[in-house]
Formats: sequence, C-alpha cells, structure tokens
Amino acid sequence: MNQSSGRGPDRRNHTGRPAKPGDTRGSKPADRRDGKPADRRDGKPAESRGGKPADRRSGGKPSDRRGGKPGDTRKGKPGDRRGGKPAESRGGKPGDRRGGPTRSRDREERTTDQQTYDGPPIPDDIAATDLDRYARDQLSNLPAKLADRVARHLIMAGLLLDEDPETAYAHALAARARAPRNALIREACGETAYAAGHYAQALAELRAARRINGQHLYAPMMADCERALGRPTQALTYDTPTTRNHLDQTGNIELTIVIAGARRDLGQHQAALQLLQTEPLHTTTRAPWATRLKYTYADTLHTTGNTHEALQWFHRVIATDPHHTTDAPQRITQLEQELAAENDEK
Repeated sequence: MNQSSGRGPDRRNHTGRPAKPGDTRGSKPADRRDGKPADRRDGKPAESRGGKPADRRSGGKPSDRRGGKPGDTRKGKPGDRRGGKPAESRGGKPGDRRGGPTRSRDREERTTDQQTYDGPPIPDDIAATDLDRYARDQLSNLPAKLADRVARHLIMAGLLLDEDPETAYAHALAARARAPRNALIREACGETAYAAGHYAQALAELRAARRINGQHLYAPMMADCERALGRPTQALTYDTPTTRNHLDQTGNIELTIVIAGARRDLGQHQAALQLLQTEPLHTTTRAPWATRLKYTYADTLHTTGNTHEALQWFHRVIATDPHHTTDAPQRITQLEQELAAENDEK
C-alpha cells in the first residue's frame, strides 16, 4: 500500500490476542499514506445490530421451525403438504402452487443469510480457549455453546486479519449473526471491515460498539474511515479533549497521525507538520507507533518542500522498523534521485 499520508492506528485484533507489533497482529505503517486509511489496532470483529439470520426462538439453530427439521412444516415429510403427498400428485409441480415462487425466493434469501450465519469453515484445532481471557470475559453473558462458536470465529478473524482480511471479515460477520449486541463482536467486525477496505461498514460497526460500551478507543480508526470516505473535515471532529483524555499514549499518537493526515487532505500541510511536532518524534523506542509517527513526519516534510530534512527522517524510520513495514528504503532512493537532479541543474 502506498505509504504517503498520515494514516492511523494499527489493528489490535479481536481474537483477543495482541496482533503483532503494538497490540495486534501485524500492524502496518501509519496511514494510507496519502489520504487513505491505514491499519488498525485491536483487530476484533464485531457487529450488526440485531439481524441474526434465522436463529431466533430456536436456540441459534438456523432454518429450524416449531422444533421440526429444517425445511419441514407441520407433520409431513420434507416437501409434502396436507398428509404428506407430494405436490405433483395433486396435479401441480413442486413449488408452483399457492405462492410457490414466493416461497422459493424466501428459501434463496434464507440461504444467503445462512451462509453468513455459518461463516467460513473453522479448523478443528481452533479451540475457544485460545481466545485471551479479556475477550472470553466479554462473551461470558452468552450461552456456553454459543460463546464457544463465537470465540472460534473471533480467533479465526484475528489470525486472518493481515493475510486474508475478507475471510477475517466473514468470520466476524458470522460471530455478529449469533450475538449482534455484543460490543466485542461489533468491534471485531469494525476492525476486519477496516482491514478489508470496507470503510463505511467499519465506521457503522465501530459506532455500534461505541454505543454499546461507551468507549473512545475507536476514535483513531473511525476518523481514518472518515478520511477514506473523502470526509477529512468530519475526521477532525474526533479530535476533542474528551476523546484525548480517554486515550492512552499510543491511542493519542495514532489519533494525531490521522488528524495530521486529514489536515494534509485539506491542503493544510504546515498545520499537519506542527501537529506532528507535538508528539515524541525523537523517541528511541521501536514500538510500531514510533515507526508510523516518524514516517508520517518524513512524508509531510517532503510535501512541504523540505527534501533534505525528509531524507534524514526516512533514515530514522528504517532505524525503528526492523520488520520492514514501510517503503522507507524506496522513499530514500527517490529523494536521493531528486536531490541529485537538483544538483545537476545547478
């Protein structure tokens, strides 16, 4: 992904386990690097307010009605009516009498919902106990079997978050279909949607999670979604004293990176530079946020015409990026060529 803008937070991974540098599995450089969202921290999938496909009043068993077997109505065998005689024996074709086409459409719709409910397959060696204790506690209000299934989907969502975000998102949606009012699950849906580039869905899921638990930790990712949706001015509204007070150091730095990116989206490059200078740019830590912060600062310097200084900061990015999560080496080569061209002209 092009790394030139100031995108934000890294994913934390809602399998409940930290996902990689930072606290999630494999965070990526700070931002979309040019106005596009970045990565997320807290990779846990989560939400969809109440729409469980077909598991109401049946203990979570899809397609089940009145305690019968999938597809049967009243007493007969599947497909028969009034005493078990197939439709053809009354002179019709299966499904073509008394609203047959409508029932056929209903079955197709249930099939789509059912696929979401089932989710992608889960390997047998994935156990609910692999989910960390905090995440398991968030599922403690669910029936044991349901919590077990949801936990396994969340684990898969976290494991696949970086390598296959679409499938991770599908696992999160399967968890959401079973427990749509759980903040952890909605959060997981938001983070996997974000990783997969579904920014509108990610924003909706994270808003739902925030409504359920009142937390502010989603602010950097939500602001970055606004940027990705072409609404940098709306992204700026997430930078409030209340939000800042509820975020830890990493969260505040991630929010600064995103807000600086929004300023750049609006053409306010000097304002972005000044905002980044309020953060610990000279830190010696190799935490993922330090790499993203320095990268964003170097890139912003370049956009303001400070090529020499930008080159120095890209070298500092490499010093804090042992996992090579940025394209800093390529950027250094690019800037050196620009400076060489300028010298030749002189």
